[in-house]
This record gives sequence, C-alpha cells and structure tokens, in this order.
Amino acid sequence: MTVRPIRLFGDPVLRAPSARIDEIDDGVRALVQDLLDTVELPGRAGVAAPQIGVGLRAFSYNIDGDIGYILNPEIVEVSGDPEPTGEGCLSVPGLWHDALRHPHAKVRGIDLDGNEVVLEGEGLLAQALQHETDHLDGMLYIQRLSPETRKVAMREIRESDWF
Repeated sequence: MTVRPIRLFGDPVLRAPSARIDEIDDGVRALVQDLLDTVELPGRAGVAAPQIGVGLRAFSYNIDGDIGYILNPEIVEVSGDPEPTGEGCLSVPGLWHDALRHPHAKVRGIDLDGNEVVLEGEGLLAQALQHETDHLDGMLYIQRLSPETRKVAMREIRESDWF
C-alpha cells in the first residue's frame, strides 16, 4: 500500500493540463494503485493524479464507500443549473467555500484493460467528477469561486501555516 503525499497549492503540476494515457503499462498500473490507496484515507472523495505529482489523466474516487478509478476521463454531460456547493480540496487544506457545480455529471474514460468506463451521478458524485476532472485540466476549485469569495480564499491561503 502506497499512500502518496498530496501536492499543495502553488505546485506547478496542479496548474498544468494532464496528458492522456496512450499506453497502459506497469507505470500506469502502479499509478492507479497509488491513487486507490491514497483516496481510501478517511475524508477523501477523490484524488487526481496531479495531486500526487503525476501529470496524467487519471483519478480515483471514494463516494459513500464506492472506491474506483478512471483513466482519460472527459466530462460528456452535465445537467441542471450550476449551484453553489460547499467544497474543499486536499491541495488547498483547511479551506471550504461554495463553488458552482452542476447537480448532475457524467464522465467517460477507460479502465486498465482499455474498456470504456462511464461514471454518472448526482450530488457528491457529480461534484467529485467535476472537481477531479478540473484537476486534470489544470484547474483548482478556487478558480470556480465568485470573485469576492476567491479573494477571501486567497487571503486564507496566504495566512495558512502550510503555504
């Protein structure tokens, strides 16, 4: 079991778009295992590969005890008007703010055997699918905050003991 350390706000890997996984090799298999091990810790709904320092399109999730992963995920559908949803991020520890998220989301990608995977859901799962896919696009949730709230969040980051 390898629980990898989480990269924090300011690390360049969090701001760079992740590369597609073109070949599933031992390195990708090890990455998936590390993502699964890392997301299993209490209080974690998802971990994207950039959060553990790897710039590849992969994330793991842990929603209501359902743990899994997806490679090369792309959002293929969102529905419902975006609404403010309380959200935090392992890469921005200690902050909790309302980010605009669609109440329903669907992503499509592949598994380690190259088979198509579709993840779809409402509520926390929809939020996690959007949040983790944002990470793969080089975006942190604080970029989805209103300008006023983003200003507060940035001040909280600057004043934090981890920054």
